[in-house]
Amino acid sequence: MEKITAIIPTFNEEVHIKAAIESVLWCDEIIVVDSFSTDKTVEIVKSFPQVRLLEHEYEHSAAQKNWTIPQASHPWIFLLDADERPTPELVEEVKDVVKKGTKYSGFWIYRRNNFMGKRINYSGWQSDKVIRLFKRDECKYQNKHVHAEIESKGEISILKHKLIHYTYKDVTSYLKKADRYTTWGALDRYHKWEKTGKKIGLAYLFFRPFGRFVRHYFWRLGILDGTHGFVVSALAAYNVFIRAVKIWRLQNGEKIEDPFKK
Repeated sequence: MEKITAIIPTFNEEVHIKAAIESVLWCDEIIVVDSFSTDKTVEIVKSFPQVRLLEHEYEHSAAQKNWTIPQASHPWIFLLDADERPTPELVEEVKDVVKKGTKYSGFWIYRRNNFMGKRINYSGWQSDKVIRLFKRDECKYQNKHVHAEIESKGEISILKHKLIHYTYKDVTSYLKKADRYTTWGALDRYHKWEKTGKKIGLAYLFFRPFGRFVRHYFWRLGILDGTHGFVVSALAAYNVFIRAVKIWRLQNGEKIEDPFKK
């Protein structure tokens, strides 16, 4: 049976990191790559003698993961964000896949999302999936600030069982992360649109956020998640609007500082 390295990227994850590490103790190696946390994250990590702690300056999520992946000792990577937990069923499925061997280079895993203390079943999140199990030497992340996915030399399949994802405990934590992600998304899109000459206008600023809300709340059945579904849908629209405003600012010659580096 080939061996598995778990990788957990962190920055100020003292709330989650202990449970995250405990959830991957079944792996043959555990690497935590930290972006110089200022809370107790590193202290907690060091309390686990079996964990390899790496520290690396953060550029963006994909770059951090791509820096870490080649340093894994084993051919299979199980990558876990600090706010994710594999279910026992998923752990057994992962072990089984690696034990039996497979032609696939990696596997999508669906996530069961929790938002502000409630499980979200719809609101556009029912199809949320990420590639979290993959071969070290056959996969890497796209060089993008946000929503970077795995680029693979081989085929990607999908696992049956899910990750539990504890997204945001409150609106404040959501907005803090949204500030970073809308900035990175705006930078990615701004540089892409520079080549085509596309510009942000009033119609885009109005209709794109409105369309996103309609999509999440009605088409993707956010209405069935009650008030939480409305909030998720409204915040999705807010993200689209703020990202568009930041692109518009960039197109008008303003500079936007990366909030991670403030």
